[in-house]
Amino acid sequence: MEKVNLDTAFDSFDERWSPRIAAELNGQAVKLAKVEGEFVRHSHTDADELFLVRSGELTIELRGEPDVDLGPGELVVVPAGVEHRPVADDEAEILLFEPTETRNTGDVEDERTTGAKRLDTTDT
Repeated sequence: MEKVNLDTAFDSFDERWSPRIAAELNGQAVKLAKVEGEFVRHSHTDADELFLVRSGELTIELRGEPDVDLGPGELVVVPAGVEHRPVADDEAEILLFEPTETRNTGDVEDERTTGAKRLDTTDT
């Protein structure tokens, strides 16, 4: 078992929209990300995606549905197949819970498409 200190973990990277895997359990990953600006509108065909805001504010834009505004300590689950676009006017720190192999842009391929990198836990 490895303990992860979230303060240290978030301090270990600066990239936006580039999730880091902090922990894994039962085929699911706990991913940390710093976000700012608008991300690509996308969906995950076979996976729900949980967004938990640690700091800042995040809006989940949904096509044909009201936007979901999240602040620190708030979360939402976007069901599989639901098109969404995360937006943060200013930097926000978020945790994502989803299957480990889930790509950040889901069914869309663009310059920000990536799998999550492993968090360097040597100092966390």
